[in-house]
Amino acid sequence: MSLESRRIALVEDDPVMGGSLVQRLSLEGASVDWWQTGEDALEGVAERAPEIVICDLRLPGIDGEEVFRKVSNAAGAPPFLFITGFAEIDQAVRLMRAGAGDYVAKPFGIDDFLDRVQALIGPEAGRREGEPVLGVSKPMRGLEQLAGRAARIGSSLLVTGETGTGKEVVARLVHGLSPAADQPFMAVNCAAIPSDLMESELFGHEKGAFTGAHQRHAGYAERAAGGTLFLDEVGELRPDLQAKLLRLLEERRFTRVGGERPVEFRARVIAATNADLEGLVRAGRFRADLYYRINVVAVPVPPLRERRDDIPWLMERFFSGFAATFDSAVKGISSLAEEAALAHDWPGNVRELRNRVERAVALSAGPWIGPGDLFPEQGPAANLASALPPLEEARDEAERRHILRALAATGGGTAAAARILGIGRTTLWEKMGRLGLKRGDG
Repeated sequence: MSLESRRIALVEDDPVMGGSLVQRLSLEGASVDWWQTGEDALEGVAERAPEIVICDLRLPGIDGEEVFRKVSNAAGAPPFLFITGFAEIDQAVRLMRAGAGDYVAKPFGIDDFLDRVQALIGPEAGRREGEPVLGVSKPMRGLEQLAGRAARIGSSLLVTGETGTGKEVVARLVHGLSPAADQPFMAVNCAAIPSDLMESELFGHEKGAFTGAHQRHAGYAERAAGGTLFLDEVGELRPDLQAKLLRLLEERRFTRVGGERPVEFRARVIAATNADLEGLVRAGRFRADLYYRINVVAVPVPPLRERRDDIPWLMERFFSGFAATFDSAVKGISSLAEEAALAHDWPGNVRELRNRVERAVALSAGPWIGPGDLFPEQGPAANLASALPPLEEARDEAERRHILRALAATGGGTAAAARILGIGRTTLWEKMGRLGLKRGDG
């Protein structure tokens, strides 16, 4: 068992027990945030996005039950492990029925406690060799945790967000973390396929079902087998296909166009949209029963402008990929280009960022990508930067972002981050203090 670099929240007002648990969890490699009141926990959990909350039921002020109920209202809420006294076991059991993960009754053995923590926190979801998959910002770390938990169940997901935010990337992450990862992932763009062909493409058709149907055709639902059927822009489905999709989800079977025998449907459905489906339901353009059927687990993807910490990280990933693809001599992205990117609103979100980096790598005439390479529409003046910050301020900001990336890569562990940065832990603490960072940031 390993809790290396896992983010754990502890809510315990007893200084002796709290200190002991923090010490033991830290020895297991976990990064632990400890709060002694429910009020502090509510604020801290929202900010830190832990992977599990270990919570005493009896707390001064807001008790553990209220902490659980308020935290559970948020999307991607972490599992709770309650610490209870003998007299509170009935309450703990009731909270498990309400969605809490587990409980331990005092006094408890530390090995049993650690086993329960490990069981609830699960395997390292959403990471590849310790690296983030979707982003380093708090919203995207929370989204990775939600994807990891959603991957373990077979319920339908509705991924929402603006165009270009990476909704299919999230869907593929859920599929890749699921038990059906070795099964097909079939992506269908409901807006790109002509409406008169959509039924045949989705459900398939029999030979002779219509003019030009010279042989049997297996549709996306059939080809998905036991994997994932991803329906992008699901709000574009016409009403009769909405009804057939609802029947597919409810009956878990379908009939090919022109066919008579039902075909078993074994895949999981993940739908995505940039539209306001609730508004379409109110307007009578999308079935309410279908909306509730696909929206079992809601997965909102925030726009890039609301998670600017991800911009440098994404730029580096895209640059590395395109530099290798094009066998480019470009050395990297200049700090001025990074500053320009951070100041941009990114209406096209991650897709726009990817396209701009691709073009810059392909066409840059110099060894470093400048602002004008990313934003050529702004003209040559883009490379001059109209408002340059003082050198010390720019250096501090670059150092701050570099430390945050190291902390994100280690789950907030300062010792591991110091090793990555090639400095001592004391030096790292001093720099974090000067730059306004605290343990657990990243």
